[in-house]
Amino acid sequence: MRETIAGVLSVAGADSQRLPLIFDSPHSGTDYPEDFGHIADPSILRNAEDTHVADLWAGAVNAGALLLEAHFPRSYIDANRAPDDMDPDQIDGAYPGTLNPTVKSQLGIGLCWTRVPPEGGPMYDRRLTADQVAARIARYHRPYQSRLRQLLDEAHGRWGGVWHVNCHSMQEVASAMSTQDRGTPRPDFVLGDRDGAACEAGFTETVRAFLTARGYSVAVNDPYKGMELIRANGDPANARHSMQIEVNRKLYMDETTRVPNAGYADLKACFTALAAHLADHVEARLERTPAQ
Repeated sequence: MRETIAGVLSVAGADSQRLPLIFDSPHSGTDYPEDFGHIADPSILRNAEDTHVADLWAGAVNAGALLLEAHFPRSYIDANRAPDDMDPDQIDGAYPGTLNPTVKSQLGIGLCWTRVPPEGGPMYDRRLTADQVAARIARYHRPYQSRLRQLLDEAHGRWGGVWHVNCHSMQEVASAMSTQDRGTPRPDFVLGDRDGAACEAGFTETVRAFLTARGYSVAVNDPYKGMELIRANGDPANARHSMQIEVNRKLYMDETTRVPNAGYADLKACFTALAAHLADHVEARLERTPAQ
């Protein structure tokens, strides 16, 4: 069974869920809204997408987990940012509320992107109005973040704990818009748990060990520690565990054409096996700490 809100999100696995294990892909959306109004070259703009990530993780449903995915593009509004993560200088008009821009906003890749990867050209020939930003939050951003939280709360209430994997992809090397030096090569995977603040150490280690045993290079919290969705939902002291997994796009697609490469099927099989491995981890944890 698949729950769908047209153009916004879908949830797979509700009829087969048997564990408090939830995967989400907030950046794999390719349904570009008609009111986007960008001036960017569409082929270049697609660098912002985590193209194919939701499909790569689709096997998680077979492990008894849920899979939530966004259908709207990250460059239109980013579901993995806080709703106040935008520079007020990038908005036309008075915004109804306090904004708290991060370094990402200053790079033009905060809540609503104003620069285009990988070189940082302009997204628009104008500033977005305060009403436009508010409308995007109401139509896309808030429903996605709220649905994820609802799924996590329901699982936690049913089982007494919940494990969440926030799924992403990254460019093979750092671009001009990165906080790293341009051209810095990236490992096959980066796992982020906000230096242990978002999940139990064993959850991160389970993923790291699984991937390294298969010959992949894996970094933890460098350069990605995890953003808003694991910050807001990770609370290991209360049995809420959230971690982020970034996969290097070179492993599964041509970054220019977005076409899957020869490694796609193997990586998808790896993710299906990893989801089953994490299901075993969750089952073992539930046996040791049963729901009250």
